[in-house]
Amino acid sequence: MTIFRHELRLGRTAFAVWTAAVASLLAVCVFLYPEMKSQMGAASRLFASMGRFTAAFGMDRLDFGTLIGFYAVECGSILGLGGAFFASLLGVSALAKEERGHTAEFLLTHPLSRARVVTAKLAAVLAQITAMNLILLGMALAAVRLIGEEFPWRELLLLHGAYYLLQLELAGICFGISAFLRRGGAGFGMGLAAVMYFLDLVANVTDKARFLKYITPFGYCDGADIIAAGRLDPALLIPGMLCAFGAVAAAYWQYETKDIQ
Repeated sequence: MTIFRHELRLGRTAFAVWTAAVASLLAVCVFLYPEMKSQMGAASRLFASMGRFTAAFGMDRLDFGTLIGFYAVECGSILGLGGAFFASLLGVSALAKEERGHTAEFLLTHPLSRARVVTAKLAAVLAQITAMNLILLGMALAAVRLIGEEFPWRELLLLHGAYYLLQLELAGICFGISAFLRRGGAGFGMGLAAVMYFLDLVANVTDKARFLKYITPFGYCDGADIIAAGRLDPALLIPGMLCAFGAVAAAYWQYETKDIQ
């Protein structure tokens, strides 16, 4: 528990900044909806006729005149990118920072197994991601209530749940990579999140690249698919979760046998 609490203390500033930034953008996006609602019917028809550009973001399959259609596209981008970058940065720095900051020799002289160290750091990563998502969900619900709209409960929870799972997947993969790094990997974590987002855009543009949906976690976060089906696609979700579990298992194995410098 000492390592877990220490990790939370070290990360509290970054957590506060990222959470406040994403929550603020999310609230602003929701507050814009009443002003744009009357124009959304024409906007939906316009977007539907713009071909591949709108297909990339799923705008050709959503009704911007509804709160959930607007939320899925506009707020979904904020949740997706903001959450993905935060989760990737958390995961990729979790284990590598001990060698980068030359604190590994102090940490590992304590009567703790390396497996317990990995477990405590993983728990801290999961706790921060979970706390962030609960705050963002609360902010979204409060903003929707303030503009006087009805809650689209099922769709809203499915969308937030999908992005939460996306963040867990990216954090797990980056956590596994962190065990193999000796220096900071912030650039790698940010780059991985950006590449995964780009792959999803490519998969939406052309059916020939549809297989990319099975590679990127953004594939099961497509708001148009979630709203149409009323559920997450397990065929896209399960492979991603297996990758995350495999990466975490690799982190345990590597950190147990790693020559810490």
